[in-house]
Amino acid sequence: MRIIIGGAGRVGTELARALRAEEMDVVLVDSDSRAVKNAQNLDVLVIHGDLTTRDKLYEAGIGEAEVFVAATNSDERNLLACALAEHAHYQYAGAKAKPLLSISRIRNMNFLEEQKQGHLTNWAKVNHVVNPLDSAIKRLHTGLRSSSIEEVIPFGHDSYIIEFNVTKNANGIVFNSLREANTTVDGDLPLIVGVKRAGEKSIVPDGDFVLMPNDTIAVATNGLSSFNRILNIFGHEATDFPISPKVAIIGANRIGQMIAENWLMNGAKVTVIERDLQLANEFSATDIGSNPNLEVIHGDHLDRDILTEVGIPEHHIAIAALESDHDSIAAALLASDMGVNRTGLLLYDADLVKVTQRMGITFAVDRKRVAVDNILAHIHTKAAGAYAVLSNVPNIVGISMRVDSAHKFSNMRIADAGFSEWMRIAFIQRRTVDGSWENLRPAPEKLLLPEDNLIIFTSPDRVSELERKFKV
Repeated sequence: MRIIIGGAGRVGTELARALRAEEMDVVLVDSDSRAVKNAQNLDVLVIHGDLTTRDKLYEAGIGEAEVFVAATNSDERNLLACALAEHAHYQYAGAKAKPLLSISRIRNMNFLEEQKQGHLTNWAKVNHVVNPLDSAIKRLHTGLRSSSIEEVIPFGHDSYIIEFNVTKNANGIVFNSLREANTTVDGDLPLIVGVKRAGEKSIVPDGDFVLMPNDTIAVATNGLSSFNRILNIFGHEATDFPISPKVAIIGANRIGQMIAENWLMNGAKVTVIERDLQLANEFSATDIGSNPNLEVIHGDHLDRDILTEVGIPEHHIAIAALESDHDSIAAALLASDMGVNRTGLLLYDADLVKVTQRMGITFAVDRKRVAVDNILAHIHTKAAGAYAVLSNVPNIVGISMRVDSAHKFSNMRIADAGFSEWMRIAFIQRRTVDGSWENLRPAPEKLLLPEDNLIIFTSPDRVSELERKFKV
């Protein structure tokens, strides 16, 4: 399948790398010569030129393409490119043209509203819009529940993958095979879907795999309340998360407002500190600003006297949501220095995520990584709605696949379904009689029913084979 990506920035190149790992035919187009040069080390066709010109789309093979992704830094350019790509695709492909799936990265809230109303597809020929803010904010909220988690990836319906290191204090777990370790745990051993050991390739482990201290693992779990049990099993000292936390948010910009709304909806008491008086007043005048559990403070977030006055040491969490990554880091570090135990960041620069963890920041989210995951989920149209590349266990991906009544393994036990060793089912998501969803642990005796969603982990080069297995 040919996929054309417009924009060779961080999102475009990470997306191209993930798709090449699946052995897709990928073309990158960018008018920035520096970006083109940086992308030359990827095993993809890289074209230097304007994405919004018909000639460059023709050079990229738009007539043979099945997916077009516009991921430049300009919303308007992305929308124009999608509209032109749609027209050029059918012009060059002719009567044999396959439908073109178009995906646009968007930041402007007006365009997002157009998509929600169903208008954007009509006038811009965009099938899917990707704005990672909502997903990134939810991921940050979840990751702040523990200081030991390095990454958390939601897979819908209260199912999660959490990534962290195994410690030497995991008695009965380390130096034992997973099969042996399972006998030492009160209840079942948490399901490990990926392991990365220093100097070795990531794997999906089987029962004979022996865990070692400092292994990085990805664990499948249901519900936020399970996090502490899992961390304790693997040698961490996990502390309980407050039922109604006090959360300080640095910045009343659009992102800060969205973070505040997210925490208020989950029962927190929120203090927003904003240096700009106009922004503070505008936020106070919104519907969210009238919430009795919200206080908006005008003041300098780097002024210790002001932070003391608003009681920053009594807050459980501090989140910085400023326009500059460096300003956000400085604000979070000061809050930590003044006694806040958990600090969080939404970052633009992926390289700073690891750096901030070493600084003592509790949890940071790479917004562009979330954007890549969201785009991949749309590209895999056969998927049931979720796709993610593990951050700390590279070369392992999770994808949601739906069971159809025509599949030979429908209404079979997992043990009898004939699934390969290279894939691992992490969750069975099943709709209940009242229309809600439940998550089931994929024990060998579990039946696979039509309309079940299976969250499956494997290496990227096996994804196409997995999709064929679920093809009807």
